[in-house]
Formats: sequence, C-alpha cells, structure tokens
Amino acid sequence: MTIKTPLFTLGPASLVTAAFIGPGTVISASLAGANYGYALLWALLFSVFATLILQEMAARLGIVTGQGLGENLRLMLSQTWLKYPMILLILSAVVIGNSAYQGGNISGASMGADALWKHSWLISALREQGLANPWALLIGAVAIAVLWQRNYLLIERCLISLVLLMSLAFLATLLLSKPDVPALLRGLFLPSLPAGAVLSVIALVGTTVVPYSLFLHAAASARKWQGSSLDKKQQLAFSNADIRTAIPLGDLISIAILSTAAAAFFGRAHQINNAVDLAQSLQPLAGEAAVWLMAGGLLAAGVSSAITAPLAAAYALNGLIPLSKSQFRACWLLIVLIGVGLSSMGIKPLAVIWFAQVANGILLPLISLALLLAVNSPIMGQYRNSFKQNIIAVMVWLLTLLLSSRSIYLAIIA
Repeated sequence: MTIKTPLFTLGPASLVTAAFIGPGTVISASLAGANYGYALLWALLFSVFATLILQEMAARLGIVTGQGLGENLRLMLSQTWLKYPMILLILSAVVIGNSAYQGGNISGASMGADALWKHSWLISALREQGLANPWALLIGAVAIAVLWQRNYLLIERCLISLVLLMSLAFLATLLLSKPDVPALLRGLFLPSLPAGAVLSVIALVGTTVVPYSLFLHAAASARKWQGSSLDKKQQLAFSNADIRTAIPLGDLISIAILSTAAAAFFGRAHQINNAVDLAQSLQPLAGEAAVWLMAGGLLAAGVSSAITAPLAAAYALNGLIPLSKSQFRACWLLIVLIGVGLSSMGIKPLAVIWFAQVANGILLPLISLALLLAVNSPIMGQYRNSFKQNIIAVMVWLLTLLLSSRSIYLAIIA
C-alpha cells in the first residue's frame, strides 16, 4: 500500500519553531526593524536556511537511530576522554542556561498578558501583596499542566496551536501597520549592511540557530515515529514535509515582527526597549486591534518557549545521563519553577546568564560538528549524508563558529 506524503504538514518541527520564536527573538527582530528598517530582513532568510539544514540532520538522526541527539552523543563519546567534559558543557549550556533563560520566557509572556489584561482585579490585588509579576505564577502553571501529562501528542498539538496563533497575530499586525512593500522586498533579496549593524545581523541569526533545539527536535522525532508502521523512507518524507512547513513559518513570523517594527519606528523619533513598546506605538498607526494582536503574539511566544525550554533541557540531560520517568519530570519541573521564581520576583540572574551565554557559544559549533559526524556514521546506513549535503553542512558549521564568537564576545564586553 502506497502512502501519499503531504507536501506540507506540522509535527515535531513545530516544537523547534515554538522554541526559537520566544521573547528574545521578538526583541531582537523589533530592535533590528526599529534601528535599521527593512535592511536586515535578508539575515532572517539566511538563518532559516541554516536552521533547515541543521534540523533536517537532527530529525533524520532521531528517526533512523530511534534515539535523540544526546543518546547518540553518549555512544559516540563513550570510549573517549571527551565524554565528561561534553556532559559538563551540555549541563551548563542547556540545563543551567535554560533555567536562567526561563525567567525571560515567562517575563516576556507576562508582558503580553499584562498588555492584554492590565486592569485585572486579581493581578492588581496580587501586586498589592508585593508580588512583582503575578502573571508568572499563571504562566508557569500552564507550562506545568501541559508538560505534566507526559503526552507527546498533546504537547505537539499545544505548540502547533501556539505557533499558528503567533503566525496569525504577527502577520495581521504587519498588515495593519501598512509596511513599505518595495522596501520590504529589497531588504529580503538585496543584502546590505548598514553601519553598526553587524551585531544585529548575528543576533537575528543567533536567536534562530540554537543548540538546544537540536536536542529537542532529534528526541521529538525519534519519539514521534517509534513503533510506526511506516518504513524509514516514508517517515523521513513526512519529517521533511514537517520541517519545510514549520521552520519557514517561524521565519515568516520573525520577518513580520521586524517589518512591523520598521513600519512603526524606523525614521521616527521614538525609542523601543521591548515588544510592549512596539505594541503601544502601533495604536496611532494601526488602531487598538494592532496592540491586541502584538500583545497576543508576545504572550504566545513566551508561553511556547516556556514549554519547550524545560522539555529540551530534560531531553538533553536524559540522553547523556539516562533518567527515570520521575527524574525526567523533576528536571523540567525544576527549570519551570526556577523561571517562575526569577520572573515573579523580578530577578535577573546576570551572572548565570553570562555563564550560559559563554557555554552556549562554545557548545553550538561542537554540537553542530558532532551532529555532522553522527549523520555520517555507519549507524545511519543508506541515510548518511551525501557529498552535497556535507558541503552545505560544513558551510553551516562555519556559520555556527561565527555565532559562537558573537556569543562569547557579547558576554565578555557586557
């Protein structure tokens, strides 16, 4: 029986989109649009290309081996002295790092919620009791409720819903802001680099190409197709359809955010510090609806990242140090609770974030290289990289070296 493969679909790759379209991406894209107009849109096209290459390899590794990236790394390094340094680095960058970033995910979602329901009597009452960010408790509870079910299909559907909500919100906001379409197209297809924009370009790519998404996608793909009646070729065909749907959709969201900021701020005497500033600035330009849509998109972005970051950390740790079901749950639960605590008290753990930035900067090229080696190993059989795939993958790996340098440089000068 021949099973027809869809050209486009949504599945595990939507977790990757939900992970990289978080408050950090919203802020980076908003600042790039406000400061440089549409000129840096080409960087987002470049980033989606790199992400497609890396995520395809990660998904293929998970489907063919039936294991996540962490498990494959453990097998590759089991007989070498690199095993324990790599475990320590992944623990630092992914587990500890995501604990620190989780506060930012929840704070970003809280900004969106506050813009939508800032006059809520419950929130006002909790603030009077001295709680800096009451929304953190509610958003943390949502993340825990979704993850507690241990139902992969439920998590996937929740995140697909959030990705679609972000898409509708940010694209509708873009249409309401009435962008300069010719300038938008020039920014996409005619690369330029305004003075002082180098770090902004690297930031735009760096918020999309992140190491923990590779762990998340490989593990989610392996789990998705476990026990499937489809053969490997069919599974990979469905996976590729998923990747070419979800990853470009995420990039389209980033393009919409940057373009909206360009329409609202570029060339105007306004200052932007966060996405809420962008939402509020849209009111005279596009009306109250744009404010609601932008705030709703920010809320969805924060919630999606608040779900995926703890899950990715647990998958990464589980691959390197096999965990029981209760230990796996304890790992992601601890990260959610740390994020809730940091956000609700308004604490920014700058030292931990600095440490995580450096660790992530070191980890990204190492994990990308390990992934490249893994998909060329004998265990992949006929599904190993072709010569052409390797040429492209090496070019993307060189990009990860650039992103690594940027992360470490920013951490040092901060």
